[in-house]
Amino acid sequence: MILPDFKAFPRSGRIIGIDWGARRIGVAVSDESRAFVFTRPVLNVGRGDDAASIVARVASDERVCGFVVGLPLYPDGTESDTTKMVREFINALSQETDLPIVTVEENLTSVSAQESMGRVRVRDIKEKLDSESARVILENAIALINRA
Repeated sequence: MILPDFKAFPRSGRIIGIDWGARRIGVAVSDESRAFVFTRPVLNVGRGDDAASIVARVASDERVCGFVVGLPLYPDGTESDTTKMVREFINALSQETDLPIVTVEENLTSVSAQESMGRVRVRDIKEKLDSESARVILENAIALINRA
């Protein structure tokens, strides 16, 4: 089920953060207490792959109670073509699982993630940046949940 905000989102339990991409999906998961967030390997998605089904399986394996998906918006809050594709992914994901799904704006998460990675090789950036971005998305969401 897609929720408009965190009001009805579970207050405890592991949650999964998603940084959607057409080719790579970044994944991060919290611990039960939500004090720690851990990146997971990037999910490489090929043409014809059912990304929502793949993500739902990962969430089941991780035993999470909800999803947080980064939503890319322009700085003025308007939506791009990518935003529409993320919304399509979220709709497909909601057909694969009954777990709650909430979006958070992901502006500048890639910049923040790359800064936290420090000096690394270009290949490592490509392999790990999406999951680092998912970590930032999830940490931001946990901060929002804790304020609510």
